[in-house]
Amino acid sequence: MSQKINRLKGMYDVTPEQVWVWQKLEKIVTSVLNQYGYQEIRFPILEKTALFHSAIGEVTDVVEKEMFTFETRKGDSVSMRPEGTASTVRAVLQNGLIFNDPQKLWYNCPMFRYEKPQKGRNRQFSQVGVEVFGFDGPDVDAELLLMTHKMWQQLGIENVRLELNTLGTAACRTAYRDVLISYFEQHNDVLDEEAKRRLHSNPLRILDSKNPKMQAMIDNAPLIEDYLSDASKAHFKGLCDILDACGLAYEINPKLVRGLDYYTHNVFEWITDDLGAQGTICAGGRYDRLVEMQGGKPTPATGFAMGVDRLVELILDHNLWEVGPQSQVFLISDKMVSKHQVAQSAEMIRDAVPGLNMMVNMGQGSFKSQFKKADKSGAKFAIILGEEELDKQLYSIKALQDRSFGQKQMSFDELVTFLNSELTV
Repeated sequence: MSQKINRLKGMYDVTPEQVWVWQKLEKIVTSVLNQYGYQEIRFPILEKTALFHSAIGEVTDVVEKEMFTFETRKGDSVSMRPEGTASTVRAVLQNGLIFNDPQKLWYNCPMFRYEKPQKGRNRQFSQVGVEVFGFDGPDVDAELLLMTHKMWQQLGIENVRLELNTLGTAACRTAYRDVLISYFEQHNDVLDEEAKRRLHSNPLRILDSKNPKMQAMIDNAPLIEDYLSDASKAHFKGLCDILDACGLAYEINPKLVRGLDYYTHNVFEWITDDLGAQGTICAGGRYDRLVEMQGGKPTPATGFAMGVDRLVELILDHNLWEVGPQSQVFLISDKMVSKHQVAQSAEMIRDAVPGLNMMVNMGQGSFKSQFKKADKSGAKFAIILGEEELDKQLYSIKALQDRSFGQKQMSFDELVTFLNSELTV
């Protein structure tokens, strides 16, 4: 007896009625990235587990709980990538991309984290990531934020806000870490088990706790701004000055720390209130130490990751886009017209109108049934091939959504001119 097999928990299918949203979103985002001179990079799904341990940090949720990790047949530990920055750093080092020249890179690929599936959070999720190497000033951080703001504009996403903070240099972060440990130790009775476990390994993550019983204590914790060096303050001010000059609004959130150990200086999150608890749709910051930690020479770096799944969910839930037709043209033929004549005509039209999305009726069917299929496809026009059209070497074209257009006969050249002007973008 055959067994029905369903998809794994936390994974998902993208069916045709939603794929068009993914495709349009990716097209818009890629277009903006090209505007700013970023180049695409691709890297493997599987990496050595040690890469993520050393890059992300041993005491992080990602490494401790969320990675899909297993042994190969030779006993090597490998993991499915949980994020893109570590893999990008490994790739640029291994391929010698930052030996002499700065790099502005982007990727769009699935990531994998073994966490409890919930709305806006799956075990497989897609990210558009941007990683920049070789620029140490705040101007490139500002460019990332201005670029993402342009993406929101072109995607039609309005209810989104930008939160900023700075973690300073490694020395600033170390000094602040010691102060936080001392403060939290004085409130040990308030800390939950998770906070106690992180107290001496990653105390900054306690600031990000959502435990309501700890919020008053966290609100009164020392602020990192009191432990920043003059250079760190100047770097952050430089970022804010550029954003102010460009009219990009932001909020400074002193509790914004990000979850990974490699961050330094500026960190940020783009947040929407339209997705409930999982409201962060894009986040990132500067990680000037990571390249050196992975065996490279000291290299300034910054970047972000954008949750494609959450953006798609936002667009669909709030009907931000009108559903585009699955096809622009539907080719209908009389039963007296042979299949090879239909196929030849269809290929001639496609060759003459680059980018045309045209469906051809398959199998037999009356004109009435074919028109029903054409209407269901969402096509704007139907092209009709009948015996009369073949005899006169003409094509009939009928508007399916605009009754004022009616039905017209055209020569092949007239049809091509019409389709190129009406349908291609």
